[in-house]
Amino acid sequence: MQDFSLYFELGWQHILDWKGYDHILFVMVLCGIYTLTDWKKVLVLVTAFTIGHSITLALSVLKIITVNTDLIEFLIPVTILITAATNILSKRAKPKNVKLKYTLALFFGLIHGMGFSNYLNSLLGTSKSIIAELFAFNVGLEFGQIIIVLATLLISFILVNIVKIKKWDWNFFLSSAIFGISFIMAAERLPGLFG
Repeated sequence: MQDFSLYFELGWQHILDWKGYDHILFVMVLCGIYTLTDWKKVLVLVTAFTIGHSITLALSVLKIITVNTDLIEFLIPVTILITAATNILSKRAKPKNVKLKYTLALFFGLIHGMGFSNYLNSLLGTSKSIIAELFAFNVGLEFGQIIIVLATLLISFILVNIVKIKKWDWNFFLSSAIFGISFIMAAERLPGLFG
């Protein structure tokens, strides 16, 4: 139980760490176009992302697949770029093609899971029994992710319903800002692919 709480804490601290803000940006842009009343859609969307990253996190940590760290570190901001671009290009308050959004969330979750695995592998070292640690870390990641989702939906609710900013204007602002940040992140990581 002590190991569970340790790895649970490491999981939520990892996703909420401002030094590794790429995962925070992804979750924000993924659910930022929704409001609190859309919580069911957000739940399905975040679950798709969770399934994706849980699969590759487990496969990577269990050494079933190996990943090129530089490639994954480049692809993570690319997933953010694409998600932000789809938000901007939708030109609607709510996305029209929801199934595409769920599919992308699942696929992008696979990429983010490989990014999480690099961190978890460094924590585990040569540990033989990693199933419990993997589970606890993943639950911690989900806890941190829920905090990001709730904070994003709450900010959206306040700005749209109380401050009376148009939902599209909020979506455009949030998605454009995150698009710009992730573009710079991807550009900075691109040379690592050829180094």
